[in-house]
Amino acid sequence: MIVLKDIRKTFGDQEVLKGISATFMPGKVNMIIGASGSGKSVLMKTMVGLIVPTSGEVLLDGQNFYQLEEEDKKEIREKIGMLFQGAALFSSMTVEENVILPLKMFSNRSKSEMLDRVNLVLERVGLTGNNKKFPSEISGGMQKRVGIARAIVLNPAYLFCDEPNSGLDPLTSIKIDALIQEITQEYNITTVVNTHDMNSVMEIGDYILFAHKGEKSWEGNKTDILLSDNPILNQFVFATQFLQEFRTNRAKKL
Repeated sequence: MIVLKDIRKTFGDQEVLKGISATFMPGKVNMIIGASGSGKSVLMKTMVGLIVPTSGEVLLDGQNFYQLEEEDKKEIREKIGMLFQGAALFSSMTVEENVILPLKMFSNRSKSEMLDRVNLVLERVGLTGNNKKFPSEISGGMQKRVGIARAIVLNPAYLFCDEPNSGLDPLTSIKIDALIQEITQEYNITTVVNTHDMNSVMEIGDYILFAHKGEKSWEGNKTDILLSDNPILNQFVFATQFLQEFRTNRAKKL
């Protein structure tokens, strides 16, 4: 579980986060949505330790991350899996080499044990037999699956996904969403997803935080979001949905 208490972040004279509090539960797909400049990326980076908040608390299973000693912070970081936008695979490494990297960095397993774990997670994401291929030899959707395999290879307690469907076609996006949801529930992970994809929100959003100008403007689930009387949220949700449908329909005609 991740608990945020009154998170504030200022860069110079600009206050980017203005006292955001939220609770992200394990076994749930927790989503952060909002327009560009809303602060959602900065908020996620405070949770993974990349940006130190100006004030407030980030509690990871009850521990205030920014009050821990470096050794304790390292232990927490080893429980974090990251799925980056665009998968962020190393092009000069094979699928197997990309996935095994966190094990080499953060575990003391033998080579055979690491390979067993790599094969297990590749099987879990539907990529058995692709170990020796390079990222350039597989599709964008498969690259995202490799990114997910790498993110879960250490069996993390927390999984952070930054725009996981960026650059993917609608059908592949649905498959990636389903995989993220399955893994979250199967391993009881606290998953946090930054996204603009309203289809993803409506399919797998167990908890949704809507950020607007650095504040938490609304929170709820995928059912609540359709019944909201928050005018700023409604404008964002339905304008985004319309744009996505327009792009999909246009692509079909081309």
